[in-house]
Amino acid sequence: MKSLRTLKELEISEILELLEDARKFKNGMVYKLTDKVIANLFFEPSTRTQNSFNMAELKLDMKVINFNAAMSSLQKGETFYDTIKTFEAIGVDALVIRHSQDKYYEEISNIKVPIINAGDGVLSHPSQTLLDLFTIYEEFGKFEGLKVMIVGDIKHSRVAHENIDTMTRLGMKCCVSGALEFKEDCFNWKDFDEGLQEVDVVMMLRIQHERHNEKMQISISEYLEKYGLTHSRVKKMKPQAIIMHPAPFNRGVEIADNVAECEKSRIFKQIENGVFIRQAIIKRSLSWFILWKMQKFMRIKK
Repeated sequence: MKSLRTLKELEISEILELLEDARKFKNGMVYKLTDKVIANLFFEPSTRTQNSFNMAELKLDMKVINFNAAMSSLQKGETFYDTIKTFEAIGVDALVIRHSQDKYYEEISNIKVPIINAGDGVLSHPSQTLLDLFTIYEEFGKFEGLKVMIVGDIKHSRVAHENIDTMTRLGMKCCVSGALEFKEDCFNWKDFDEGLQEVDVVMMLRIQHERHNEKMQISISEYLEKYGLTHSRVKKMKPQAIIMHPAPFNRGVEIADNVAECEKSRIFKQIENGVFIRQAIIKRSLSWFILWKMQKFMRIKK
């Protein structure tokens, strides 16, 4: 099956194919998956990813089930595995899943419908990385040699982890910055103000308080002053450099209110592009799955 668990499992050519399909969707390509049923199972809160998938599914003319964890049998003690197995049993054609557990998909490896990872723990968020890449390519027309600095809560960010891995594979040069308490030694750490003057893309991250075991060591006002993207810092950026953020963003914390929608910001462009990328992802999973089911039916018929 063509599930999408992490971009590490894809060849570069497969990643580029997804980006090309997203471009076609953005330019008006029509592709219908009429009568196919997809379920969105979000075990963590989400605005952009869940509703972006939902919009992509509607544009593909699919029937959509949106699962509500708070109103489900999870509250009665049902396991994650049995919840997923139930959706397979009732006949959905694909599952979009977000969960706080790292590599949750390994627990449900025997599920026989495509699984699209909408974020797992702090490790992977493939659709976000793809929409980031799509937005960058629209801006610069290339990946090779571009410099990217990701700033913020690196340690707890699945966006940072998957982006850095995939961007490096594509020939981009990545560095990270932010408060030292969020530092990870495996990444190239750079002084924030110094890096701003060198990179083509500045990607800000929110502080993921929900994943912290201890309270942040500095105040919000100190954080903005030391590690936030303010108007004065934007002035240090290269003329053609752009600002990105996977969102949700906290105005006045990691990004100043007057910066979030400034001329260099591509944050809402990322959100727009997320729909086209997710159309491409679903097309990849379901077009293959439809063919597989047809071949299986023909074998049984023989």
